[in-house]
Amino acid sequence: MQSSRTLILLATLGSAALLGGAFAFQYIGGLAPCQLCLWQRWPHAAAILIGIVALVTGWRGLAWLGALAALATAAIGVFHVGVEQQWWEGLASCTAGSIAGISTADLLDPSKDVAAVVRCDAIAWQMLGISMAGWNAILSLILAGVWVLAVRKG
Repeated sequence: MQSSRTLILLATLGSAALLGGAFAFQYIGGLAPCQLCLWQRWPHAAAILIGIVALVTGWRGLAWLGALAALATAAIGVFHVGVEQQWWEGLASCTAGSIAGISTADLLDPSKDVAAVVRCDAIAWQMLGISMAGWNAILSLILAGVWVLAVRKG
């Protein structure tokens, strides 16, 4: 059986690995994130911070917050999968190909580098038929379970 401290460390490292993977896909793999992809990163960052504080202070009750962070990113991931699969509508800001906020002058100026809008409803990468958002949801649910186990260890 694993100790509460070991489980908190495992969950913290799990979120760090998922967040690191997202940055690797972006900066090494060249896959720009959509708005929902970015939103999935924030709870992982929170879980990492929560884990560090819990490990330093020894207060395992913080693991409830880690579980909540993991569940938050899993929920965003499930929503994102639904958008990718056209099960429901996504956010207008990342499925409509919006160029809102970009001036006409910038759009017409060939010297300006205007990045394309990254659509939330397009699957940029998948493995075993599961998109990055799907893998995030699955693995984050597992991490939430690890956080809960850490709390229940007593």
